[in-house]
Amino acid sequence: MKTDHLVIGSGIAGLTYAIKMAERFPERSITIITKGEKEESNTRYAQGGVAVVLNNDRDSFNNHVEDTLKAGDGICNRNVVEMVVKEGPPRLEELITWGTRFDRNPRGKLELGREGGHSENRIVHHKDITGYEIERSLLNRVKQLSNISLLDHHFAIDLITEHHFMNCLPESIHCYGAYVLDQQSDSIITILAVTTLLATGGIGRVYGHTTNPCVATGDGIAMAYRAKARVTDMEFVQFHPTVFYERKDGKSFLISEAVRGYGARLRNRKGERFMFNYDERGELASRDIVSMGIDRELKKSGEECVYLDCTHLPEDDFRSHFPNIYSECIHRHIDPARDWIPVLPASHYLCGGIEVDTEGRTTVGNLYACGECSRTGLHGANRLASNSLLEALVYAHNIFKSHSELIPVNPGLSHAIPDWNDKGTEVPKEHVVIEHNRKKLQALMRDYVGIVRSDKRLELAGKNLENIYEEVESLYRESKVSTALCELRNMVNIAHLIICQSRGRTENRGGFYNMDNIGKDKTPQGDKISVKPRKHECAKSGITFVLTE
Repeated sequence: MKTDHLVIGSGIAGLTYAIKMAERFPERSITIITKGEKEESNTRYAQGGVAVVLNNDRDSFNNHVEDTLKAGDGICNRNVVEMVVKEGPPRLEELITWGTRFDRNPRGKLELGREGGHSENRIVHHKDITGYEIERSLLNRVKQLSNISLLDHHFAIDLITEHHFMNCLPESIHCYGAYVLDQQSDSIITILAVTTLLATGGIGRVYGHTTNPCVATGDGIAMAYRAKARVTDMEFVQFHPTVFYERKDGKSFLISEAVRGYGARLRNRKGERFMFNYDERGELASRDIVSMGIDRELKKSGEECVYLDCTHLPEDDFRSHFPNIYSECIHRHIDPARDWIPVLPASHYLCGGIEVDTEGRTTVGNLYACGECSRTGLHGANRLASNSLLEALVYAHNIFKSHSELIPVNPGLSHAIPDWNDKGTEVPKEHVVIEHNRKKLQALMRDYVGIVRSDKRLELAGKNLENIYEEVESLYRESKVSTALCELRNMVNIAHLIICQSRGRTENRGGFYNMDNIGKDKTPQGDKISVKPRKHECAKSGITFVLTE
């Protein structure tokens, strides 16, 4: 299959870019692939909203910039922050033009909420299902554009680069598309593209207990890593402080930060409001501080959760603002008007990822990245609430602009790209090996590479991961590929990056905290933390290449 522009992922980043390209260039073909249902993405589960400066009487671009820099704890790129913040209003207007419905006050103006880390009300939202509403409007727009093909249940296995038709590593690497598994026919197709955009979302499933959907297995970052793209800041994993605590294993349920912005209070089992012991902003401190505050309370008390108290809030207003959170709590036998909601932190958002410039370009030619899988410099060491949807909108627009002004030329389309070769492999007889290693990996990351880390735990994590890696790579070489096996392989790559870059950082910043770093020399700001080279086999071709970073 040939297409002008290949988009991997169907969240806000990929869909926004695809719509803009299709509208501007009706003669070009845009192909979107997504491994699950087209609606399934991290965007869909974004409860809070889009952070945009609209109330110029009280708010300003500078206020939003300073809030972002403070949350990012000195690791943000100020130029990027200023660019993203100032681009917010026009990008929001485009969403509204495409049919996204945001909540408005009785006067018809957009209703602005407030979340942790923000100094003013600037969160544009749709109830507590903002992401779901944005996804709905974007997919409706995609259906109206005849030059967009959206292929669901198509899983990207690997990016096509020179590795697949050269016996040595070239000085510069380019992307020519991807090998893709059609999950319904169980066949592997080669999609050739002039440009490829990775918009594959986050990595939450690496930790198991997460706010992310099942599709968030870090596929885009892992593929880019194997293609030798630069991947940085992977140590900065943001944990959402308030996820419904389920005593039995069940689907995680996020209690939006907007609930604390609305006035909910965090309490320990004794009923004490403890967050003011850790930050003068109390419950409205940024996510890293609230998560670490909860973690310390739990370690001191030995309890399994803390509580979010909404009982003092007007019941009717709470139900109106947070209808889905309210109904989900009731379904789990918790009445927010009368009961404290049991919560604890869970993995939520990755602040690092595939390094890109302001036009979304990676270090691999003709390969772009946007959304949570990318590292733009906006978030630094910790993401400010509701900046992620804003970032996706702005960078999707920037990538579109770069394609409008100069369409990249892909020299590789003149080469004979080999088909996927799985000769000598067979369907695994036992899938228990995949599930067993997945659970081992998730337990390893939760226990050793969680909110609070240590040198010893990171060392042990690296040693344990090596065993999982060897077993998974052996299985990959011998087996016909499946989504479950490729996801596991990607998760192992992601875990490797997080562990190695965590071991390289000697300074606690934002969402990264190593208990052994206190008193150590600081990691110079802007330093790239190197990752131990690792060998991978590419596309069943037998060619082995070494990865760095």
